[in-house]
Amino acid sequence: MERGSSKHGPRVDEQMSREVSGLVQGPGTGGSRVDESRVPEPAGEDQPEATTAPAGDLRTGSPQGMSSEDVERRSRLGRFITMTALPGDREALIANARDNNAPADILAELEQLPEGTRYQTVSEVWAALGHKNETTRW
Repeated sequence: MERGSSKHGPRVDEQMSREVSGLVQGPGTGGSRVDESRVPEPAGEDQPEATTAPAGDLRTGSPQGMSSEDVERRSRLGRFITMTALPGDREALIANARDNNAPADILAELEQLPEGTRYQTVSEVWAALGHKNETTRW
């Protein structure tokens, strides 16, 4: 015995399948997930374009007290200092960075660190190089 729906036939099933294809499939295969009536109209000639931050600056994911460039630069520094080097002093950090094929600009920056100080984190190294860390973490 074949099981099926007794409420409607294959033709109605096909029609219903087409109606919900935009909800089920992504934009590349069957259309947008957004109903056409919900897409905003473009701005008029004398009106400003829509923005995600109409009342001010765009918010970024960078922490308070740091710019997004600072975050990228600190992250780049951290890529060449592995956790096995921390805690460590200037010589250990430079040796670890060399082992990780750090570029010359990272090595030159690490050589500016004062001698005799042990660093626990990459943020401490970053601060010792004269850069600012975030003011609040959470």
